[in-house]
Amino acid sequence: MTLVILAAGMGSRYGGLKQIDPVTSDGEFIIDFSVYDAMINGFDKVVFVIKKENLDIFRETIGKRFENKIEVEYAFQELDDLPAGFAVPEGRVKPWGTAHALLAARTKVTDPFMVINADDFYGRNAYRSLAEHLGSLKEGDKPCYAMVGYVLENTLTENGTVARGICKVSDDGMLLEVTERTAIRPNGDIAVCKEGENEIEIPLNSIASMNCWGFTPDIFAYIEKGFSEFLSAEHADELKCEYYLPFAVCDMLSKGECDVKVYRSEDSWYGVTYKGDKDFVSKSIEALKANGTYPNVLAN
Repeated sequence: MTLVILAAGMGSRYGGLKQIDPVTSDGEFIIDFSVYDAMINGFDKVVFVIKKENLDIFRETIGKRFENKIEVEYAFQELDDLPAGFAVPEGRVKPWGTAHALLAARTKVTDPFMVINADDFYGRNAYRSLAEHLGSLKEGDKPCYAMVGYVLENTLTENGTVARGICKVSDDGMLLEVTERTAIRPNGDIAVCKEGENEIEIPLNSIASMNCWGFTPDIFAYIEKGFSEFLSAEHADELKCEYYLPFAVCDMLSKGECDVKVYRSEDSWYGVTYKGDKDFVSKSIEALKANGTYPNVLAN
C-alpha cells in the first residue's frame, strides 16, 4: 500500500513552507509522525506531491529521513498539467486544488493508497482504519473507497476560522455528500459559518472531512474525466477556482460511480493553519510521546 502526501501548498496564512517546520523539541515534523503511523500499519511506499522548485529542500529536509525505511518517490503538481484542449489562463499562478494535486501522482501509484495533507496530524487510528479497508477490498463492479471523518469539534482552532467539508453520512456509515463550509468558528455549544450574508449553525458533533482518504488507482481516470468537466464548466478562464478532492468524490457519488465508507474517528485532529496553532500542536504531540504512543525520538 502507498501513502500519498499532498505537500505542494505553501500555506499563505501560516507564512512559509510549514511542512518543513519542526513541531517537537527533537526537530520532528508532522510528516514524520504520518509516515511512522503509516509504516506500522503496513504501508511500504510514500509519494510526496510537491512543487518542483521545492524538490531539493524537501528531499534534503524530509525525504532523506525515510529513504532507508520506506520506498520514497516524488510527484510534482504543475500548473500546466491539464487535460488535452485546455491551457493555463493568462495571469493564473494558483494551483488547481487537491484533486489536481492527487492527479500528479497518477504515474507513481499502482496499488491501493491513502491520501493525506502534509500539515495535518490525523492520529494512528486513521491509518489503521484505512489500511484494514484497503486490505479487505475485492474486485467489484463499483469502487468502494473510504474516508476517515472527524468530529468537527475536534478540528477547530482558537486562532482563526477554518474551512471544513461537512459530511452527510448514512445510518450504515456510507458517505452521501460533502458540503464545503468556510470561515467556521466555535460559538459556545455550536459552530457557525458565513454563507453570503447569513450565518449558519453547524452542530459540533458533525462529521468533517479532513482530506484523509483511501482509494484504488482507478480513481485517477475518474479524476481526469471530472477535471475536464470542471474546466469545461466555464472554469478554464478563471484565475482562482480549484478542483477539490471532496468535490471530485462527491461528483462520482452523485453519478453512482463509487461508494465511500466513512470511518468515524474520535481522535483529535491537529493542524498548523495559523502560526498560533504550532504551540498547541507541539504540546499535544509531546503528550502522545509521554504516554507511550510514540517513542521519545522517532528513529531517523
